[in-house]
Amino acid sequence: MIKTILVIDDSKSSRLAAKLVLQKARFNVIEAEDGRAALALLDGREVNMAICDVNMPVMGGIEFVKAVKSLRLYKFLPILMLTTESQEAAKLKGKEAGATAWMVKPFKPEQLVSAANKLCT
Repeated sequence: MIKTILVIDDSKSSRLAAKLVLQKARFNVIEAEDGRAALALLDGREVNMAICDVNMPVMGGIEFVKAVKSLRLYKFLPILMLTTESQEAAKLKGKEAGATAWMVKPFKPEQLVSAANKLCT
């Protein structure tokens, strides 16, 4: 069965890079440009994992994680934060919000695929 990953990033090029890598690894990818747009896609459809940037307009990644964890259908959704933020304080905020894992950009394609294979439920 093909797993679906929601990729959330305000950078179109970052979304495209992640999408191409994940599609090559046989994942279905849906995209959103910020947390609010991503929440609108969590409408009951099956999503197996989210990959989310931290710094975005409208709704940032940490706010998105907190919002997802309050949704009955998606509260156990694995969320990988994929960001340029590498400080421990930022990682701690993500973990406290409910993020499953943290990866710093730029990413190696094999690292992203490995994380997706481990986290996709």
